[in-house]
Amino acid sequence: MSTTSSDPLAALGALPGVPDAVDSVRKAVDRVYGHRVMRRRSNEVTAEAALRGARGSAALSGADWNLEEVRRRTDFSGDGEARVIGAALRLTAEAGQLLSIWRQSPLRVLARLHLVAAGGATPDDAVGRPRLAGEPVDEPLIEAPLPGADEVAGRLEGLSGLILSGSAAPALVTAAVVHGELLALRPFGSSNGLVARTAERIVLIGSGLDPKSICPAEVGHAEQGRAAYVAAFEGYLAGTPEGMAAWIAHCARSAELGARESTAVCEALQRGAA
Repeated sequence: MSTTSSDPLAALGALPGVPDAVDSVRKAVDRVYGHRVMRRRSNEVTAEAALRGARGSAALSGADWNLEEVRRRTDFSGDGEARVIGAALRLTAEAGQLLSIWRQSPLRVLARLHLVAAGGATPDDAVGRPRLAGEPVDEPLIEAPLPGADEVAGRLEGLSGLILSGSAAPALVTAAVVHGELLALRPFGSSNGLVARTAERIVLIGSGLDPKSICPAEVGHAEQGRAAYVAAFEGYLAGTPEGMAAWIAHCARSAELGARESTAVCEALQRGAA
């Protein structure tokens, strides 16, 4: 990501089409929060959104399980897909606990997220730290060239600085950039997609756009499909105004679809069919 503005995130927020996408997401989120079910049963909606978000994120990482199977299972220590589902569930549960740390040290949060995702599946000395030169990365969905370790370290510091310095940009834009940059860097040896999507969730919660975490963008990313996800991400990698706008619009649509999913949950709870 690059831009000449003193507030690069705000500059991205002004790209053609982005303000409309941001406005559409805000309206969708407001509709969910205004639902009558949210007055008394918001905790249930939050819990269901977390489950569905984890399922969606895992699907993008190659474990596309039926929601009811995710809900039913208690042991995720089996094969590779089960471990991916377990990692996604752990990350979703962890996200809300890291908001205050994120505002002070985003890099500490990213390290913690990788530790949670790895769950013992990665050698201990590689867990919770950016990869070193020559270390492999297991991220089959993203086939873009892998930045070197020095570039990763520098860009992570730059991303942290952007977050800590604050921006006038809408939360959605910041969340999309955090997500895209982590996918581009793949800073860890494993679980980078899961970590990137969790970081997006943390930004959306911590910004106040979705404080109760009831609009899981991961659902929307999965609903749009892996091919659309990769195609939009290629726009981010290109770094052109058109490419960046396309990635932000994709993330906006994902958040909007997540809001729609939780609206359906509210309707089901209202009917007594939860």
